[in-house]
Amino acid sequence: MSLRAPSDSVVSRTVGMAMLMLVIGPSVAAAKPVHHPVSVRIDTVLAADTDHGFDERLERMRRPLLQLFHYSTYQRLSHEEKKTECGRVLIFSLPGGRILHVEPRSIEGNMIELEVMLFQGEQPRMTTDFFMMNRGMLLLGGPRYKQGMLIISIGAEAPLPPSPPRQPHPHPHVTIASPLPSVED
Repeated sequence: MSLRAPSDSVVSRTVGMAMLMLVIGPSVAAAKPVHHPVSVRIDTVLAADTDHGFDERLERMRRPLLQLFHYSTYQRLSHEEKKTECGRVLIFSLPGGRILHVEPRSIEGNMIELEVMLFQGEQPRMTTDFFMMNRGMLLLGGPRYKQGMLIISIGAEAPLPPSPPRQPHPHPHVTIASPLPSVED
């Protein structure tokens, strides 16, 4: 059996394709996805019927807390803020051995998509995906804690995208005026 040498046209196409890959390859590999910065705020609140009143540090949450939950005491247990980019997970340690993972997924207009996972130790207890308004707040209530209930407040904020630049007038030195309507006596 004899082997034939590749023809000149096959060799030149192969070399041309390799050169094209060298030119295109690095630019494609160097392209990075757009990362949107997001700030995430977590507050944990102990809600109980112990008649100790309302923690003044929770003032911005007073209305939703009182509308959604019916306790005589609201005490902030922790507050933490972290910054990240879409696609990166933030980890928050919560009271009672709980761990909260928050991953901003995307930003669409004025909405931020989040994935939230709540763990008790290493055991996942809840996973959910949702959209929230930029600078919005989500209250999660339910896990029993001490003599009441643990409420987790999740807030997210992303810088708004810049407004598109205004298109300059095609003729900046020309003023367009319309004639006044004629007035007949």
